[in-house]
Formats: sequence, structure tokens, C-alpha cells
Amino acid sequence: MRYKYFVLLYLVKNPLYQYKNSLSTLASPLFPNYKYRDKLVLVLTTPQHWIKTQEMGSLLTSSLLYLSLFLSFFFYKINASTSSFLNSSKAASCNPFKGKWVYDQSYPLYNPATCPFMDPQFDCVKYGRPDKSYLKYRWQPFGCNLPRFNGAQFLRKYRGKKIMFVGDSLSYNMWISLSCMIHSWVPNARYTIVKTGGSILTDLTFLDYGLKLSVYRTTTLVDIVNEREGRVLKLDSIRQGNYWKGMDVLIFNSWHWWIHTGRDQPWDYMREGGKLYKDMNRYVAYYKGMTTWSRWVNRFVDPSKTKVFFQGVSPVHYEGKDWNQPTKSCKSETQPFFGLRYPGGTPMASVVLNKVMSRLKKPVYLLDITTLSQYRKDAHPQTYSGNHIGLDCSHWCLPGLPDTWNILLNSALG
Repeated sequence: MRYKYFVLLYLVKNPLYQYKNSLSTLASPLFPNYKYRDKLVLVLTTPQHWIKTQEMGSLLTSSLLYLSLFLSFFFYKINASTSSFLNSSKAASCNPFKGKWVYDQSYPLYNPATCPFMDPQFDCVKYGRPDKSYLKYRWQPFGCNLPRFNGAQFLRKYRGKKIMFVGDSLSYNMWISLSCMIHSWVPNARYTIVKTGGSILTDLTFLDYGLKLSVYRTTTLVDIVNEREGRVLKLDSIRQGNYWKGMDVLIFNSWHWWIHTGRDQPWDYMREGGKLYKDMNRYVAYYKGMTTWSRWVNRFVDPSKTKVFFQGVSPVHYEGKDWNQPTKSCKSETQPFFGLRYPGGTPMASVVLNKVMSRLKKPVYLLDITTLSQYRKDAHPQTYSGNHIGLDCSHWCLPGLPDTWNILLNSALG
């Protein structure tokens, strides 16, 4: 075969080799023939495959975007996003996302049976999970201690405020967690729940404090609309953003639905501008969609009135090879991963998200929960769920891991 184009990429350090699988996932649509070496990657591609990329729009634009995301792997460790988490001297001395899971007999933080907001999908205790050790782990940063959550104090501090989670079922997972954490401190507090548009928007208001805790369900943040061709994922449109305005705190999340295919895929086509695509590399699509979200933040968020967070990429544990046990999944796992370096490495989605956030003009704080969540292969519902068919290694039991996400959120709010 005759090769006309080639790209040479020099790798500064050999440890980058650990990203081989993810690099392969991203690079293969553009570079179908490549070989890895300790300090050199030779990428070769044929003229015919360059022509195929025209289906994704401009040849030059598509090629440069692939290459840009490809190169982001090389500099991810250098340009860590966690420095944007807190604008304080405390952040310089302690990274709350670097630490270990320790067994704590005082956990869990609440009883799921007494939480009126609990969803059957996450209620592993009620639906028969036999082991209980997954309830007992507390996140311990290496350089500091996280304050124990106090729901009564939280209500007083955010009296009259509006806090909204925006995203998919993992945002819902986190919203229920915070609601239960608060309720456990004030079990007799009066509250109302109002649902709009079915279950798209849910508002929980603690009446004695005027705190409104909302969750807006959206799989991709950008719009999915019905058009003549079918359901279309519009990579450059966020009309639903009108629901997010006027909040005091916004916590965004999006990733899992971007890689769904077949019957689970909530769209039939993708559109950007006037161009319609049957499909494209999902990391590129995610980058485009999150770039649209970042433009919405830059345009509509007033940092003096609204604090914005991004929840970070929540990992899955369907493949045991990610923690060096290739024959396993999350099923029957009862202990966290206790090593310091998770074998599965950094998810490509985290690298893409980091690239988008590095270009934001407004302050957005990344709740960098990916690595600490990767350790928790034991914390999923598995098969102990009230309304999820089959094995669930994607969502999280409650009480459980999302409680830690909310402790980190509370700490970041200051």
C-alpha cells in the first residue's frame, strides 16, 4: 500500500504508553495504520481515508480537531485542571481529589429507609445487596481533612438560594444524595417537590429555609430535537439553557450518553450548522457539544451571582481489565481498588473535558471526581436495583460514592 501522508509525534516520556488504548480509540478513525514505540509514534494514513473525513465537514478542520484532541493526551498531566478548583491558598497545599479510601465505622451519613427522596434505582440496601462494607468508606485526601457534612448548617448558609444540578441520571444520583444528606439532619423540616415537564425538572424546596434544590434532566446538555429526518442531536444549540438561568449555583454533568449506540442512542442524526451527519467520532462530537456549553456559560453566566461547577466524568466498571482483573466486572465486588495508580488510566473523555474547560472565559470549577471514583469498583448497584434491568456498573448505590461528591462540592463552595 502506498502512503502519501504521515505525522511524526515525539513523546517526551515513556509513561505516556499507558494511554495506548485510548489513543487508539481516538486516532483510528483518522489514522488507520500506526505503530507505537517507546519514544516515537509513526502515524501513516492513505489519501483515500482523508477523503472519508469530508463526510464530517471541512477536511482541514476535521483533521486538525482530531489531531488537537490526540495531542491533548501528551499535555494532560502538565495542564491539570484541578488548579482551577479553588481560588484559595488551601488549594495550593491540598488537592482534595488526591487521596485514598479509608474504612470509617461512623458511615453511612444517612439511612436510606428514612429518606423520602430515595429512588429505587439507587437503593441497594432495600433491594437486597448482602454486603455492607461499601457503605463504610470515607474519602481521605493526603494533605488535609474534609469537613464532615452538616445539613442544618448547609440550610442556614444557603437560605433563600437556588442550587441546580444539570445533566443525566448521574446528576440525578448526586441530587438525591444531597437531598438525603440534608434531610437526615432536619427530618421534620417542611418541604415541597414540584415536577415540570414530566420529570425533566424537579424542584425540592425546604420551606423553612427557602432553599430550592433542583435537578434538570438532560442527556447531552446540547439540544436533541425532532426534525424531518428524525431525532437530531444539535451540537451547536442549547435552547433548554433558559431553565438554567437565575441560579445561585449550577452543577453540570454530561458524558455517558455520548457513547451510547443502537437502541440506547437518543438521537438518529447529528447536526452542526447546516450539515447533517449520520455519525462521527464520539470524542469529537463530545468536544463540539461541550464547546457549545462553554459558550453558553461565557455568554449567560454572571460570576458575581452564580457559581458554576462541572461534575467531572463518572467512570464505569463493566470491564475488569481496567483494574487488572480481566475476567471480572463490578458484579460481586465488595472492596475498593487500593492501589495508588488506577490501571485503566485517565479516560479520554476527561482529557476532552479538560481541553474545553481550559478555554473558558468565566470561572468554572471542576469537581475532579474521576480518579477517586475509579477506585470504587464496589460501589455500583450491580444487580440490586429496583428499576434497572440487568447489571448496573454505571450508577452508584445510595448511601455511597455520590455523598463524597457532595462533600467535595460543599467544601468547594467555601
